[in-house]
Amino acid sequence: MDANVVKILVSSPIFHDISPSQLDIMLECLKPKINTYSKNSYIVVEGEPYTGLGILLSGEAAIIKESASGSRVIMTVIGPGDLFGEMIAFSPRKHWPASVFAQSTCSVMFLPPEKIIGECTHVCGGYKQLIKNMLVLLSTKALMLNQRVEYLAIKGMREKISIYLLEQYKINQKNTFVLPLKRNELADFLSVSRTALSRELGRMRDEGIIEFYRTSVKINNLAMLRRGAE
Repeated sequence: MDANVVKILVSSPIFHDISPSQLDIMLECLKPKINTYSKNSYIVVEGEPYTGLGILLSGEAAIIKESASGSRVIMTVIGPGDLFGEMIAFSPRKHWPASVFAQSTCSVMFLPPEKIIGECTHVCGGYKQLIKNMLVLLSTKALMLNQRVEYLAIKGMREKISIYLLEQYKINQKNTFVLPLKRNELADFLSVSRTALSRELGRMRDEGIIEFYRTSVKINNLAMLRRGAE
């Protein structure tokens, strides 16, 4: 296995606390497939047969839900080492619940689901750690989905933006930070139109609450931002 791929896998949450030597043994058992996808193409499409747990090795991709009318909501954006498809690995459902869209050229490793939930022929400590990591990932994803529902329940535009920026402030622990989502992706995530989002951000800038340039944001008045989240 390529050294750069091994480095990414070791840093991936699913292989947390698994050594490179254990990983080599596990990959022999798992027999993963690696595919490459061009920019602006679909890695997987909602409703198609489930092909296994995906690990992004390079590039950036968005996990999206699309309606029959063509509108879409970005659930999250992922980068190297991040996973998708873990929620369905242990489920009797065998179709992708969401689409994954390549926002740049992407390389993806797919782990066959039957290998993950089956018994490891080596019965190694690495496999036990893999299952433990899967449980942690599923719990974390459940909490994230709960947060997503909370955003959908928020009615006010200012309130949605303020809560999101406060969460990013808490994550970064500083007043200036780069958002993980581009403007159109943020609009999809918050379930608002990009025009309305840009308009409200402009008002918040004019009121002296924030400054922004593309995906970079600076909070100038934390107290006012907190009031906007109430």
